[in-house]
Amino acid sequence: MFRRRLLLGGVACLPLLPPRRAAASGSFDGFLDGVRAEARRAGISQATLNRAFAGLRPNERVLELDRRQPETVLTWEQYRDRIVSPTRVENGRRAYAENRALLDAIAARFRVSPRVIVAIWGMETNYGTNTGGFGVIEALATLAWEGRRASYFRSELLAALRVLEGGHIAPERMKGSWAGAMGQPQFMPSNFERLAVDFDGDGRRDIWDSRADALASIANYLARHGWREGEPWGFEVRPPPGLDRERVDTESRRPLRDWARLGFRRADGAPLPASDLEVALAVPTRSSGQVFLAGQNLRVIRRYNPPINYGLAVGLLADRVA
Repeated sequence: MFRRRLLLGGVACLPLLPPRRAAASGSFDGFLDGVRAEARRAGISQATLNRAFAGLRPNERVLELDRRQPETVLTWEQYRDRIVSPTRVENGRRAYAENRALLDAIAARFRVSPRVIVAIWGMETNYGTNTGGFGVIEALATLAWEGRRASYFRSELLAALRVLEGGHIAPERMKGSWAGAMGQPQFMPSNFERLAVDFDGDGRRDIWDSRADALASIANYLARHGWREGEPWGFEVRPPPGLDRERVDTESRRPLRDWARLGFRRADGAPLPASDLEVALAVPTRSSGQVFLAGQNLRVIRRYNPPINYGLAVGLLADRVA
């Protein structure tokens, strides 16, 4: 996928980055001893800890990537065209068609749009083909020891150990991003604990190798954050002359019929529907023109990753894959 490191946000959902702090003092082995003791008090077995920590050392590449995250400099148009590319759309259509029966079953249970599930899958891991090559335990332990966001990553490391203790994945298969986001949905371990589901019924929540579990977990994430079945995420509009895109109110919701009275029209010039559906303006960052009207479901997509450009790209990709 076009990784989140170029998006503004973090993995569903990393905290905002504070200023750089000095690396943690103390040896890595001493740090692991403290984690072992805390994990044992929390009920993690010695066998799980032995497997998870066997030969574990800090990963310098993880630290390098953490320290060198680039600022987002792409315009909306550049970002949109890279994300909603013809190749990604074509691959998405193929993925949608090949998994139609599974997606319909997931939609029936969670009442979430299959198109949006596929779009997030495409955004996060290029439809499951790029889930990350870092060992999750190694990455999280490195970041927790390094000290800049020690509390957050230590908590995620303990959550990852609980996932291993539950038998959902073997340590050697527990791969993800440099920041510890796991599997096809790119869940952090704490989100796995709360929101991953065993949709194929094999007793494990396997978001790495089970497509059913991975896609259903995306659906559950959206459903638990307030997805409204049958409502559109939004659509592009043509604003009335004189709209100041830099100063617009993007928080206030109005019925579509009110936006029509204010002079907004569909992007193709057609009138807006005379609907009571409440929507708000959504304006991409670093954009030269596009404006959207969007409702609750765009807000839900942005719970997966907060930047407005991410949410709009997911919506546009969803519109095109099905």
